[in-house]
Amino acid sequence: MSRMLTIPLFPLGGAILFPRSQLPLHIFEARYREMVRDAIDGPGRIGMIQPRGFEDEDNGPLYPVGCVGEIVGIEELEDGRFNIVLLGVNRFRLITETSSDEPYRSAEVDIAAFDDSEPRPLSLAERAEVEREARRLGDAMGLAVDWEAVARLDDEMLVNAIAQVAPFDVGAKQALLEQASLDGRADLLVQLMQFHRAAVRGGAEIEPTIQ
Repeated sequence: MSRMLTIPLFPLGGAILFPRSQLPLHIFEARYREMVRDAIDGPGRIGMIQPRGFEDEDNGPLYPVGCVGEIVGIEELEDGRFNIVLLGVNRFRLITETSSDEPYRSAEVDIAAFDDSEPRPLSLAERAEVEREARRLGDAMGLAVDWEAVARLDDEMLVNAIAQVAPFDVGAKQALLEQASLDGRADLLVQLMQFHRAAVRGGAEIEPTIQ
């Protein structure tokens, strides 16, 4: 059963949002400043979605799945730019883009396409594997990470936070976003971290790529 919604879109490669996760954004382009103002005056929601390929985000193709974000934090700077924080509400499937006089894109989306209720926790073994591979990747990249704070995150926040910040390519991040279950996302995340760590240790300037 579909639940249709029309929302403004913010196409941004490498930026993914999950339900119950937060995403800070710095808004500087004029069209997206207007989008934020309109969202504030309206329902306060923006659809985060990734462009497919390197085409101009004005009219280039988009991936079919994104996430509705509710603006839960906002700071308007003196020059008109914004710092905002989005809280993920629902993933959506893009149905069709809508015509508008606004400078930004918008679309009709189905927010009932995914079951985004709170997931079951990971098994102890799954949780340990995610933490272990995250440590290994962090060490390989020379990152300073507060692992005690990481260990205090719940399973969903841990997996989604790593998926958001890890240096994977757009296709890999999209695959993580579209995983139906938390354990499926955790399993894919582990594979991507292992691949990326091997590339870093081998000195290769490549990233995991999923088409």
